[in-house]
Amino acid sequence: MERNLIERRMHIYLYIVVIIFLILVIRLAYMQLLQNDRFSTLARENRMRLIEITAPRGEVFDRNGNILVGNQPVYTVSLANLGRKDMDGVVQRLAAILGMEPQEIQQKIDQQERLYEPVKLATRVPEEIVVRIEEQRLELPGVGIDTEPLREYPNGNMLAHVMGYVREINREQLAENKDKGYKSGDPFGQSGLEYTYEQYLRGQDGGRQVEVDSMARPVRDLGVVDPVPGNNIVLTIDHKVQKAAEEALARASQEAIKQGYGEARAGAAVAIDVRTGAVLAMASYPAYDPIKLSGVLSQKEYDEIFNSPWKPMLNRALLSYAPGSTFKMIVAMAGLETAATTPQTAISDPGYLIWNNHRYNDWKLNGHGQVDMVKALKVSCDTYFYQLGLKVGIDNIARIAREFGLGEKTGIELPGEDSGVVPGPSSKLQLRKPYLNSGELRKVEEIEQRYEDLMNKTNSDEEKKQLLDKKAKDLLAVNWELAWHDYDTIITSIGQGDSRYTVLGMANYVAAIANGGTLYKPYLVQKVIDPSGRVIEENQPIVARHTSVSPETLAVVREGMREVVLPPDGTAYGFFSGFPPVAAKTGTAEVFGHDNHAHFVAFAPYEHPEIAVAVVVEFAGHGGAMAGPVAESMLAAYFGLTDLSVTHKSTPE
Repeated sequence: MERNLIERRMHIYLYIVVIIFLILVIRLAYMQLLQNDRFSTLARENRMRLIEITAPRGEVFDRNGNILVGNQPVYTVSLANLGRKDMDGVVQRLAAILGMEPQEIQQKIDQQERLYEPVKLATRVPEEIVVRIEEQRLELPGVGIDTEPLREYPNGNMLAHVMGYVREINREQLAENKDKGYKSGDPFGQSGLEYTYEQYLRGQDGGRQVEVDSMARPVRDLGVVDPVPGNNIVLTIDHKVQKAAEEALARASQEAIKQGYGEARAGAAVAIDVRTGAVLAMASYPAYDPIKLSGVLSQKEYDEIFNSPWKPMLNRALLSYAPGSTFKMIVAMAGLETAATTPQTAISDPGYLIWNNHRYNDWKLNGHGQVDMVKALKVSCDTYFYQLGLKVGIDNIARIAREFGLGEKTGIELPGEDSGVVPGPSSKLQLRKPYLNSGELRKVEEIEQRYEDLMNKTNSDEEKKQLLDKKAKDLLAVNWELAWHDYDTIITSIGQGDSRYTVLGMANYVAAIANGGTLYKPYLVQKVIDPSGRVIEENQPIVARHTSVSPETLAVVREGMREVVLPPDGTAYGFFSGFPPVAAKTGTAEVFGHDNHAHFVAFAPYEHPEIAVAVVVEFAGHGGAMAGPVAESMLAAYFGLTDLSVTHKSTPE
């Protein structure tokens, strides 16, 4: 009885053993036969690593072959998720070494789609950090240290606003460009030409397949695919002129601050080849450090760049400013082209204009005496241009301004360009609408719609003029400031009021005066060259338009600008000693609640022009005194002059 019980139990145990054995055999067969590919792949991935070799971005050169932006090898740190239980500890230790938050590292790991594939965590890692990681290698499985080429700036911050900066591609950019082969961690141009020419500058990454041990340490190479560098870019920029512009803007700011203009901490300067539209220099002050923006910013660095009241990220060459007296050549050309005046017509300037019982002062309160057009430009006589503007009318002034590209974007290859504003009844209405109450706004919109419908029903210029006059009266009934008045024309005639133009636009307008009336589209990139040296794209000068202004009118305006730098009373007398003959115009633009902006435009040589420049120094007082030296330094660099030890005798205008 007892023996039978034992035998039954033995049979049960035997069945259990057989069943377990069968399960193991079946499971083994399943894994060996049906899942062989999966586990072979996992084992291979655990043993093999494909380490990407980042392709160097294309380098950037100036028109003379000087390198402006290059590449340098830097250390990078990456982490591969090995699926180990102690990954949290690895993350904590690595975060402490790199000075990062553990959550930031974990987030990067979680975004990685493939197990064992390294995730780049930090770039431009200092050598002392690399040494610390190597010392703790056993406690940091999966951590890799590599070198890759990152941007190098041989000239420091020079050309920062033109070139922009490169940073790891963000989530939105990745979503937009994933079909172009981008992936998380790739470098991507964030602004400037780095952004505009991203597809040219980026290279084609290579890869290195290596065998690793259980700590993810390389054991041996299994093959390499070399990266293909990006295309090089040659700019129209002249390194010497660019350097002179940036240094001179900094000096002008410092000098203005010494003289009591405490807000004079920013400005911009542009130089253009008047024969082609090629930009020789584009400077904005203050600048930022593009290297800092390529990595992780400390709070102090972030505040210095993004929270500074002087806004160093702004490319001020593309921002619009009231032009002050540098606009007077437009009014002069409008007067001559409409026969409202002649070059010889003179007025007597007592130092003011009385119009509609209001006094408009000249900058020189005791006046300039007898003034014709050339002298009016030379001494920058406000009274002359008040009167001439009223004779010409705002429509003709605006027409000439637009012919010279003012109030529109130039189309240069950079993002963020302002269009500016050419004043007139329409622009005044649009600028003041945001300040209306809801009732006034509703009435204005009804008036606009009614007259738009009426204008569309007629082709007669006379009827359209009558409709515009009626519209102005209707708007006047809603709010006095919505209609255009004589005082708007008066202040527009000296570049004040609603006038707003970019420094780039002003340089281009002066270039068109210099070259006889041809307005070119400014451009920065001369050509794109592939790694083999083949030119794959080359930009040629593009004529935006030929102005309708006559050669005789342009000659009179150029003569007036030439007189500006001549004794005894030119507003830029004392500049450009020893230079080829220069023509110029000073400007001072009032800013409500602040000191004036200082402006200066010029071209040279006078007889056979090659270069035009425009400068603004914010809140720096008088144009000749503060912006003039910047233009002088730029022209000196262009003409190869070094001695600028002159005593400037410019007037306050």
